[in-house]
Formats: sequence, structure tokens, C-alpha cells
Amino acid sequence: QVQVVESGGGLVQAGGSLRLSCAASRSIFSLYNMGWYRQAPGKQRELVAKITSGGTTSYADSVKGRFTISRDSAKNTVYLQMNSLKPEDTAVYYCNAYGPYDDSWGQGTQVTVSS
Repeated sequence: QVQVVESGGGLVQAGGSLRLSCAASRSIFSLYNMGWYRQAPGKQRELVAKITSGGTTSYADSVKGRFTISRDSAKNTVYLQMNSLKPEDTAVYYCNAYGPYDDSWGQGTQVTVSS
């Protein structure tokens, strides 16, 4: 089963930026859709951004124009560049790899945006 590990979370002031990374244990991007999800306290986990195996990206309305998902196949890593952060972006962010063989989640990385 593929494993994914997130990193890059932290504390940032409103208006600031962070870049999250998701490292996959092997080369999967040609077969797997990769997604970033988040879960705030007391709320359901929601999809933030996705990049398909074909490279098509999509975003939640709440982050369009502020977040960018990308991938580096040579490094087996997916990124989430987050700009103009808002306090409501505070959540645990999870990476997901969904493919023909498994559906894998990382342990999550905390993002806290102070006002």
C-alpha cells in the first residue's frame, strides 16, 4: 500500500503563506489522484484541492485564487501552496492518494492562522 506523509504546517498570521508537502512512498502520480483535505474542530473533513492522474486540478470555492496544488513527479511529492491565509483556514490538513489499488491517508499536519 502506498504511504503518504505530510509536512509544512505551522502557525501563521492572517494574510501569510504556507506550503504543505505530501511525499508518497513510491511513484504513483500516473495512476493516482492526489487530494488535500482539511478538518477543522467540530466540522467534517472537506476536500480543499485535487489533482488527477492526468494533471487536472480543482479547488473548493473557499480557496480558489488563494491555494494552488501541484506535483513533482521526480520527487513523488504533491504540494499545496496556500496564500492570503485566513483564520477560517485553520484546520488539520490531510493528504490523500486515491488509485486503482488503495486509498491512503497521511497523519495530517496542523495549520493555524491567527487573526
